[in-house]
Amino acid sequence: MAARRTLSFTVRNYSQAAAKGWLTEDFLDSLRAVVGSGNVSTATPVCEQHGHDESMHRCRPPDAVVWPQNMEQVSLLAKACYSRGAPIIPFGTGTGLEGGVCAVQGGVCFNLTQMDQISELNTEDFTVAVEPGVTRKALNSYLRGSGLWFPVDPGADASLCGMAATSASGTNAVRYGTMRQNVLNLQVVLPDGRVLYTAGQSRRPRKSAAGYHLTGLFVGSEGTLGLITQATLRLHGTPEATVAAVCAFPSVQAAVDSTVQVLQAGIPIARIEFLDDVMMGACNRHSGLSYAELPTLFLEFHGTENSVEEQVQATGEIVQSNGGSDFVWAREQEARSQLWAARHNAWYAALALRPGRKGYSTDVCVPISRLPAILLETKKDLLESKLTGVHWRWMAPAQGNMA
Repeated sequence: MAARRTLSFTVRNYSQAAAKGWLTEDFLDSLRAVVGSGNVSTATPVCEQHGHDESMHRCRPPDAVVWPQNMEQVSLLAKACYSRGAPIIPFGTGTGLEGGVCAVQGGVCFNLTQMDQISELNTEDFTVAVEPGVTRKALNSYLRGSGLWFPVDPGADASLCGMAATSASGTNAVRYGTMRQNVLNLQVVLPDGRVLYTAGQSRRPRKSAAGYHLTGLFVGSEGTLGLITQATLRLHGTPEATVAAVCAFPSVQAAVDSTVQVLQAGIPIARIEFLDDVMMGACNRHSGLSYAELPTLFLEFHGTENSVEEQVQATGEIVQSNGGSDFVWAREQEARSQLWAARHNAWYAALALRPGRKGYSTDVCVPISRLPAILLETKKDLLESKLTGVHWRWMAPAQGNMA
């Protein structure tokens, strides 16, 4: 999984005792003066709601929560916090899996969900600008009928600005890239309240050799450099035809060999996801499916009707040469949605294997050729430690890595 963390940073490092010196009624009044009394809360239930995500990490609530409505308010709030030495913890959708929203030193949580404007849609240049409250599903719903879509799709319906902050990826990364390849410009509020446009105000360059690549610096910075208050994104044309398929293999090695050969053949596959036998069993039970519980590839092909048929035929020959099963097809939109919903819900399917327990997730990055070895070694470690573990990963040919 990829875009799971909301951006999070503290302005400076303070001891727990010293950090609380800023928490005064005068300071809270200064926050209320910016966003209004109804958009500032110190209530314990509200703070606790903002002190955790969906990870195993325990709740670490902030001391106050604010709901800014625009970039100007974010700037004024950040300036107020900076002047008092108050830690800042931005909050998006709260769907992270690594504790990025935990307020380890207390502080002020900036809930950015009310900043949900979509603007500057340019269908000729294939770009759009979004605020932090806009999620990937909301954007694609807005784009419906335009002939364009945004393909980066981490498992959760995450905030697009949070996805930029974490350089999120997803099942479409094989063909369309990660957030790093799909962010053209960022509007960022720096810790002291200053506003920065990483590629220049209102600009959306596809490439530039002039000056520092500030957009690339902020994409994946995990919120350590500033609060992203707007992202200008690269859009893609909606494919004429889309076909998805599932194929089971007798071994992990056979599945990986098929993946490598598909990529080496230059087949422009849109999605290719590996799920091990345990993960397939979990998905079957959680999503009401009936696929073989074997090492499996989920695949999807995009293009014209003719090009998709050519991709399917070439991929089918490779799969069969490695002992793969016949494709189980998902041609209609409903069937494809069910298939990828099962993949996107893999985290919850894994948790359902051990009711009442918490899960710990992590990403690993190895050359695709080393994937069978790391899976076998990990399975051995899990067995010896008596832990339940699953594996699901997307293959990224551009980097030659599994993540």
